[in-house]
Amino acid sequence: MVLLDAVLGTFNVAFFYVILIWVLVDSLRQSKLSRVPDGYFKRGAMIFSLFSVLSCGVISVMNMTLVFHHYGSTRVIGFNSVSLTLTWVLATVVSFYSVKTGVRESKKFPLVLVLWWVFASLVDAISLSIRLVKDLEAIDLRFFLSEDNVVGSFSLPLSLLLCFNVCKREHSDMEEGLLQKEKEECFMEEHRDEAFSDTSVWNKLTFRWLNPIFKTGRIKKLELSDIPPVPCSESAENASSMLEGSLRKQKLGESSLTKAIANSVWKSLALNAVLAGVNTGASYIGPLLITNFVNFLLGNNGDSSVQYGLVLAFVFFLAKTVESLSQRQWYFGAQRIGIRVRAALISLIYGKSLMMKFAGPTQGKIINLINVDVERIGDFCWYIHGVWLLPVQVILALVILYINLGYIPSFAAFGVTILVMVCNTPLANKQEGLHSKIMEAKDSRIKMTSETMKNIRILKLHSWETSFLQKLLQLRETEKAWLQKYLYTCSAIATLFWTSPTLVSVVTFGACILVKTELTAATVLSALATFRILQEPIYNLPELISMIIQTKVSVDRIQEFLKEDDQNQFIDRHTSKNSSVAIEIKAGEYAWEINDQTHKKPTIQITRKLVIKKGQKVAVCGSVGSGKSSLLCCILGEIPLVSGAATKVYGTRSYVPQSPWIQSGTVRENILFGKQMNNDFYEVVLDGCALHQDINLWGDGDLNLVEERGINLSGGQKQRIQLARAVYNDSDIYFLDDPFSAVDALTGSHLFKKCLMKLLYDKTVVYATHQLEFLESADLILVMKDGKIVESGRYKDLIACPNSELVQQMAAHQETVHQINPSQEDDSAASCRPYQKNQIEVDQENIQEIMEDWKRNKEEQTETGRVKWSVYSTFVKSAYKGALVPVILICQILFQVMQMGSNYWMSWATEQRGRVNNKQLMETFVLLSCGGTIFILGRTVLMAAVAVETAQRLFHGMIISVFRAPVSFFDTTPSSRILSRSSTDQSTVDTDIPYRLAGLVFALIQLLSIIVLMSQVAWQIILLFFVVLAISIWYQSYYITTARELARMVGIRKSPILHHFSESIAGAATIRCFNQEQIFLTKVKVLIDDYSRVAFYNFGTMEWLSVRINFLFNLVFYFVLVILVTLPRSTIDPSLAGLVATYGLNLNVLQAWVIWNLCNVENKMISVERILQFSSIPSEAPLIIKDCRPEQEWPKEGNVKLRNLHIRYDPAAPMVLKGVTCVFPGQKKIGIVGRTGSGKSTLVQALFRVVEPLEGSILIDGVDISKIGLQDLRSKLGIIPQDPTLFLGTVRTNLDPLEQHADQELWEVLSKCHLAEIVRRDPRLLDAPVAENGENWSVGQRQLVCLARLLLKKRRILVLDEATASIDTATDNLIQKTIREETSGCTVITVAHRIPTVIDTDLVLVLDEGTIAEYDDPAKLLQNSSSSFSKLVSEFLRRSSQSNFQNR
Repeated sequence: MVLLDAVLGTFNVAFFYVILIWVLVDSLRQSKLSRVPDGYFKRGAMIFSLFSVLSCGVISVMNMTLVFHHYGSTRVIGFNSVSLTLTWVLATVVSFYSVKTGVRESKKFPLVLVLWWVFASLVDAISLSIRLVKDLEAIDLRFFLSEDNVVGSFSLPLSLLLCFNVCKREHSDMEEGLLQKEKEECFMEEHRDEAFSDTSVWNKLTFRWLNPIFKTGRIKKLELSDIPPVPCSESAENASSMLEGSLRKQKLGESSLTKAIANSVWKSLALNAVLAGVNTGASYIGPLLITNFVNFLLGNNGDSSVQYGLVLAFVFFLAKTVESLSQRQWYFGAQRIGIRVRAALISLIYGKSLMMKFAGPTQGKIINLINVDVERIGDFCWYIHGVWLLPVQVILALVILYINLGYIPSFAAFGVTILVMVCNTPLANKQEGLHSKIMEAKDSRIKMTSETMKNIRILKLHSWETSFLQKLLQLRETEKAWLQKYLYTCSAIATLFWTSPTLVSVVTFGACILVKTELTAATVLSALATFRILQEPIYNLPELISMIIQTKVSVDRIQEFLKEDDQNQFIDRHTSKNSSVAIEIKAGEYAWEINDQTHKKPTIQITRKLVIKKGQKVAVCGSVGSGKSSLLCCILGEIPLVSGAATKVYGTRSYVPQSPWIQSGTVRENILFGKQMNNDFYEVVLDGCALHQDINLWGDGDLNLVEERGINLSGGQKQRIQLARAVYNDSDIYFLDDPFSAVDALTGSHLFKKCLMKLLYDKTVVYATHQLEFLESADLILVMKDGKIVESGRYKDLIACPNSELVQQMAAHQETVHQINPSQEDDSAASCRPYQKNQIEVDQENIQEIMEDWKRNKEEQTETGRVKWSVYSTFVKSAYKGALVPVILICQILFQVMQMGSNYWMSWATEQRGRVNNKQLMETFVLLSCGGTIFILGRTVLMAAVAVETAQRLFHGMIISVFRAPVSFFDTTPSSRILSRSSTDQSTVDTDIPYRLAGLVFALIQLLSIIVLMSQVAWQIILLFFVVLAISIWYQSYYITTARELARMVGIRKSPILHHFSESIAGAATIRCFNQEQIFLTKVKVLIDDYSRVAFYNFGTMEWLSVRINFLFNLVFYFVLVILVTLPRSTIDPSLAGLVATYGLNLNVLQAWVIWNLCNVENKMISVERILQFSSIPSEAPLIIKDCRPEQEWPKEGNVKLRNLHIRYDPAAPMVLKGVTCVFPGQKKIGIVGRTGSGKSTLVQALFRVVEPLEGSILIDGVDISKIGLQDLRSKLGIIPQDPTLFLGTVRTNLDPLEQHADQELWEVLSKCHLAEIVRRDPRLLDAPVAENGENWSVGQRQLVCLARLLLKKRRILVLDEATASIDTATDNLIQKTIREETSGCTVITVAHRIPTVIDTDLVLVLDEGTIAEYDDPAKLLQNSSSSFSKLVSEFLRRSSQSNFQNR
C-alpha cells in the first residue's frame, strides 16, 4: 500500500509540474484580444466552462478537507493525499485561467488539464471499483460516505462530467469556428490601441498587456507603427497642460517649478509610495523569520512539526511574491511618472524657446536643458521615495537586530552603520564634484564637436580639420583625467558597499561577545541577512544626496530659463483698423542686449515718427552694418525696446529673413507652412517665385525632400522657397530682408516684377536690399547709417539732393555699371525669362542638388537582430587586449568564496555551545572578511582602469573616423546623429557599460555560488535549477527580440525632438511672425509622444520579464525550503541548511539583478554598436602621401588644367560633369557662371577633391592633384564659400583659428576688408566676442571676415563663391579693388552671382548641364548678343538704366 501511495503521489507531482510549466509557457503566448468582447461566448459554452471550474473547485475542497481531517486524527500526512490536493488546486486555477484567457482563442481547455481529468477519473474509478469488489457484501449508503470512500464517490462523477464537457465543447467549437475568427479580427482592429488603458488589474499586475507587442516583435522587426500610442496620462498634451495648470495656480516663487511638478503628479507619487512601502515591509519579513526557521531546523523550537515548517516556508514564499510584484509595479510606476515629467518639461521648454528674445540662451544651452536637465529630473522620480524609505529601512533593520541580539549590539550596529554612511558621504561629495568637472569638460567638448560638425565642410576646404581634431582630443584628455579620478572614487565607494555588511557584522558580533550576549546559529544568520539588506541604504544615501543636489541644480536651471523675458512683451500686436496706416514707427531706442554694459549705444535709434500706409512699397538701403536687418527686426518686435514708444503693426505679417530658414520636410510643406492647399493660388505663387523649373528638375517635384538646414538646395532655391512661403501666407504686410542677393540678375528681375510688384501689388511690403536698381519702384525709401534712418522719402526727391547718402551709394552703383560696355544694352532681355531653358541662374548648387532620385532624407540606419558578438569582443579587448579581464574575474570569485566561508564559519561555530571559543570565532571571521575586502578592492580598482582605457580607445576610433570621413558623409548625416554618439552614447560607454557588463558576470558568479551551496544540502536542487534556468533562458530569448528593437528605437527617437528644437529655435522669428507657434508646439508634442511610447513599452518589457523570472526563482526558494523542512534532521547539516535559507532570501533579488543586467547589457551595448558604426566610415584620400609630396613653394604659377573631367556622385546618379577640358591660366581671374545644376560647384569641389573624378584629371602647375595628399592640396588653396561661416569665440580666433599670425597682420587684413573700424567700436578689440554662428554680425560683415581670413592665408589659387553677395555696392567696389590689388599675382576663380563681379575677369566660363557652353574673354562674349552671358548682362543693364540718375 505504501508503494502504491508513492507511485500515485509521483504521478500527481509529475502532473503538477507539467500543468505549472504549461501555465508559465502559456503566459508567453500572445492573446489576440485584450479583453473578451460582448457576446463572445455562446450561452451553452459559457455554462459548460463555468461548470468545469466549479467541479474542479469542489473536488479540490473535498481533497483538502480530507487531508486536514487525516492530519488531525493521525498527525500524519500521506504523500499521495498532499500531492493530489495540490494538483487539483492548481487544476482549478488553470481551468479558471483558461476560461478567462485561453478559451477566447481556441475555446478549448489545455490538453494537459484534460489529461489530468482523465487520469484522475481513471484512478478514482479503479480505486472505487477495487473497494467495491473488496466489500461487495457490505455495500450500503454508509460505504459511500465512509472516510476512505466519500471523496472518491463524489469526485468520480464530477471528473466524468468534466471529460463529457470537453467532448461537448469540441463539437460546439467546430460549429462556430469561422464566425468567431471574423469576430476576433473585428474586435482586435477596434481595440488595438487599448493595450494598457483598458486592461484588467491581473493583466496590469503581470504585464500581460504587453503580449501583443512581443508577438509582433517575434514575427518581424518592430517599427514605430507597431507600438500602440502612449496612455493618455503620459501624453505630452495631458502632461504639459497639467504642469502649466499647476504653474498658473501659484506665484512664481523660488521653488514654484518643484511644487508645480509635484502637484501635477501627486496622485501617481502617492500610489507609488504605497507600493514602495509594501515592498520594503515585505523585504524584511525574511530576516525577521529566519531565526524561527533555523531554530526549527535545529529542533530548538517548541513546535518542531512539519506543518509548522511548511507554514513558515509558505510565509517566506508569500512575502517574496508580494515583494517581487510590488517592486515591479513600483519601478514601472516610477518610470511612468518620469515619462510624464519629461514630456511636460520638454513641451514647456519648447514653448518658452519659441517666445524667447533674440539675445536669450544659446541653442546649445537649450539643447543641454533637454538632454541633461530634463532627463535628470525624470530619473529622480525613481529615487524620490528614497528620501523617506532610507530611514525606514534602517529602523526596520535595527528592530530585527534588537529582537535577536538585544539593545547594545543593535546600538553598535546602528553606530557603525552611521559611521559607514558618514565615511561614504565625503566620497560621494567628491564623486559629485568630479562628476560636475566631467560635465563641464564634456560640455566644452560637445560644444566644440557641435560647431566643428556644422562647419566641417569649411574646415576641410581650409585644411583645418587636423588642428581642430587635435583641439578636440585635448579637450577629451581633460575629460579623461576627470573621468579617471571619478571612476577611482567610484571604486572606493564600491569597495565600501561590498564590505559594509562585513564591517557591521564584525562590530556587532564583537559587541555581543563583549556584553556576553549568546550567539546562536539562528541569531547569527538572521543578523547576517539583516546586514545584507542594510547594504542598500548605506550605499543609497550618498547617491540619493548626490541625486537630490543634481536635480535641484537642474530644476533651478530650467526655472531660470522659464523666467527669461518673453519676446511677447516686445511685440505689440494690433488687429487691422479701418484707417489707411499699416505700420506706425515712433521715436525710440532698441538694443539686442538690454543688460549689456559694454555697449551703451543702442542697435537702432528712431529719432522721429514714421508712418507707412497700406499698400506702400518701402525700400531700406544702406552700407554693410548700417542696421537694415535690425530695422526690420525692430518693426517685427524682435529687438527689445530700451526707451520710447513701441512700433505698431496693423495686420498679419510675413517675414523673409536674410539667412534662409528652411525646414526638413518637402518643398510643398515649406511653402504651405501649415496653410490649407489652394491649387490655383499655389501655382500662381510658384510662378511668381520662379520655382517651376526647379520643381521640374526634381524627381519628386514639390514633394522633393529638403534635408537638414536645406543642405540639398542651392542658396537661390532656399531664398525663393522662403519667399514663396511668405507670399502663400497671404498676409497684410511683408518684410523681405535682402531677398535678391542669392539670385542672378534675370531671376532677381523676375522676382521683383512678378512677385513684389504684381502678386503683392495691394500689400504693404518693406524690403531691405543692396540692389539699388530696385529702389525706383518704391513708394518710400529709408536710408540707414550707423543704426539710424538718416534719410527717408521718395526716390526722385532723395536723388535730387546731390549730397544725400543715397546719391553717394548710387554713384558707386553707376561706377559699377560703367565697367560694362553700354553698347550691348538692348531690349531683348525681356524675353529671357528665368524659367526658360536657357536661363542662367547663378546659384551655388550643393553636392546633392543634382542627385535627383538616388538620395532621400533617410531615417537613421540601425542594426537589426541581436548585438553581434564581435561588438562584445571588440569592447572587452579594447583595453590592454583583454589581459585584465581574467584577473578581475578571479578576484570576484575569491571574494565570493571568502564571504560565504566567513558566513558559514559563524553559523557552524555557533551551532553548538563551546564548539570554538570567542577569540577563535572572531579571529577567523575577521581574517576571512579581510581577505574578501582585499580581493574586492583589487577588483574595483582594476575595473576602473579597464573602463577608462576602453572608453578612450572607442572615442578615439570614432572621432578620428568621423574627421576623416568625406564631406558627402556629413551632407547625408545630420549633425545630431554624430552628437548623440559623441555625447549620450559616449557617456554610456564612459561610466555605464563596463559596470553593467561586469555586474552581470559578478551576479552570475554569486548566483552560481548560491546554487552550489544549495546543492550541498540536497543534490536534487540542481535539477530544479536546471529546469528553472531553461525556462528563464527561454523567456529571456523571447523577450530580447522585442526589447532589443525597442531599445534601438529609444536611441533614435530622441534625435527628431532635438532636430525639431534646433530647427525651431533657428527660425523662431519666422514662426512668431507667421503666428505658427501652436502648430509647431503640436508637432513637437507628437514627436515627444513618439519617444514616450517607445520608452513606455521599453520600460514595461523589462518588468514583464522580471515578474516571470522572479516568480520562478521564488518558487525555487519555496521548494528548497519545503525540502529542508521535509528531509530527516539526520541527513542535513543544520548550519548549512540555515545558511542556504539565508542566501535564498536574496535569490530573487540576485536573479532580478542578473536578468536586469542581462537585458540592460544588450540594450546598452547598442551604444557601443552605434559608436563602432561611426568608427568604420569609409575615409577620404590620405592627408599626406610621403612619397608624393609637392615642393614647398608649390604652386608657383597657379596654372590649373582640367582634362576630360567626368564626375558623378554615385553609381546610380547622373553624370554631373561630362568631359570638361579647359585651362585656367596662372595669375588670371576666371569667372564661372551657369544655371542651377550646370556643375559650377561640382567643378570647385573637384578642385578641392571633395569629390573624386570618375575619369580625367586636374593638374596644378603640372602636378596631378589626385596623386598628392589632401592636406598638401587644400592647404595651398584658398576659398570663400557662399554661406559665410563664423565660429563661436572672438574676432581673433575667427580670423586665425590656428594662431599662426601676429596681431599686426590681423589688423592689416581687417583694414583691407573695411572691418577695422567696426572691430574698434568694441573696447575688447580683437577679443570682441563672436556669437554662435556669428549671429551678432550681419551677413555682409560675416562675408568680410571670411574674406579677411582668406587674405591672411596668402594663397596662390583663390576660389571666391560670390564673396560679396550680401554687401552694398559701394563697399563691394572697395572690396573688389582690394581683391584685385591683393591677388594680383594669384589665380582667382570666382563663382559669380553679380554681373560686376564677373565683368572685369580675364576669362568667363559658362557651364550648361555639365559641359562647357562658352569660355572666352568677357568682352568677346558680350559682342555676341545671342550668347547666354550677353543676355545676362543685358538684363542687368536694363534694370540699372531705369533707376540710375533719373534726376538728369
